[in-house]
Amino acid sequence: MTRRHRVPRILWVVLCIGWMSCGLQAAETALNPAPAPVVEKTLVVLGDSLSAGFGVDPAEAWPARIQEKIREARLPWKLVNAGVSGDTSAGGLRRLDWILRRPLEALLIELGGNDGLRGLPLAATRTNLQVVIDRTRAKYPQVRIVIAGMKMPENLGESYTRQFEGLYRDLAETNRVALIPFLLDGVGGRPELNLPDQIHPNAEGHRRVATNVWQVLQPVLQ
Repeated sequence: MTRRHRVPRILWVVLCIGWMSCGLQAAETALNPAPAPVVEKTLVVLGDSLSAGFGVDPAEAWPARIQEKIREARLPWKLVNAGVSGDTSAGGLRRLDWILRRPLEALLIELGGNDGLRGLPLAATRTNLQVVIDRTRAKYPQVRIVIAGMKMPENLGESYTRQFEGLYRDLAETNRVALIPFLLDGVGGRPELNLPDQIHPNAEGHRRVATNVWQVLQPVLQ
């Protein structure tokens, strides 16, 4: 006559506790599912030396400071700085197709300053910036666009400087996009906020430029 093996009481207790724990974990998972991973969106800054951070550390340039503000605001955006020193509106347009090869959800256009300093025809600058907007929207219809306005020194003539400033306002109104009225507001013309060339901001100048940009950009990224 064989004897039946009995499971010790302590083992039964351990097994029961284990089953209860698994059941509670399953119930908790069902009631509180894991949050879906946050998908980052891409913001591209298409610009010239002001975006590239000429003369300062890249971490001090205003695009890097905007990325810090995005992080502090806990917004799901990644900034890609496509600023190239010396670029004109035509140069930015030539680079655009390569930039658009990667998906983007927002584009900040900071171009035209070098056009103005060289006295290039305003009609050409306007056309180039309009084509940048049109091509970007054709590729990504839901893209959010921001234009950074610029002003020229008065020594280029009252008529040219007035029309140059109005160019950005007209583009923003025509295309219904956000406008930063003057990228260098509070920075341009102030020696203590610029490099010795009095054209490019220093580190503190870039900090203030970032404030100008963020006032317009933050609502766009919400």
